[in-house]
Amino acid sequence: MKKEYWYILITYIGMQLSSFVGVPAITFGGVLLGQNLEDMTVLAGVIWIVFSFALALLIVLLLLRNEMKSNQLDRNASSVGASVVWGVCGIFLALIAQSLAATVENWLGIEMGSENTQQIISLIESFPIVIIVSSIIGPILEEIVFRKIIFGTFYKRFNFFLSALFSSVIFALAHMEVEHVLLYSAMGFTFAYLYVKTKRILVPIFAHVAMNTFVVLVQSVFKEDLEKIIEQSEKIQSFIGGLFI
Repeated sequence: MKKEYWYILITYIGMQLSSFVGVPAITFGGVLLGQNLEDMTVLAGVIWIVFSFALALLIVLLLLRNEMKSNQLDRNASSVGASVVWGVCGIFLALIAQSLAATVENWLGIEMGSENTQQIISLIESFPIVIIVSSIIGPILEEIVFRKIIFGTFYKRFNFFLSALFSSVIFALAHMEVEHVLLYSAMGFTFAYLYVKTKRILVPIFAHVAMNTFVVLVQSVFKEDLEKIIEQSEKIQSFIGGLFI
């Protein structure tokens, strides 16, 4: 693995762990300035999320600047037109894969919905600026780390299935939601396929950004309608399941 990739992994891990230092430091500073402790704790978390993710993305892009220049000359990569088509198709592929995985998890008795996603939605409702992290910066970093570096490294030694599986499991573990490993694997396989098919990391990045933005908008704007749909869906599944008992 290239040394730049190791630096990127260290940067990403450092970003994830930095909140243990950054949030208390900002909270303490706010309290010294006369702010309420409880309110400052929440605000400090939001400030640090935006700052740490933005800084990590800047560092990662600087580390990849030479490689990005050389990739522009890669003749094996898909054309711009084909990449755009695959990027758009990738949005629907990711949403379909996610829906199918969620359905299977529901059949297995796994509670629908991601706790991680719900926490992000709650933050966005109070602090809209967080959408920049959840819908843009986060997906860019995740595709570079989990698809370009981790999947790409495995893919040099193993076949597509094993490489996508390994990187997807790590993806699920990084989100601290092992119970939804099938859901994360479905997305991981989809984005890995887009990367292999086009040989352009920008394609899965575009699909991931668009999918996250769509999910955030749906769950934020149409939250009540979505809950009703899920409730009706569960009733129908219970009824169908009862027919076979």
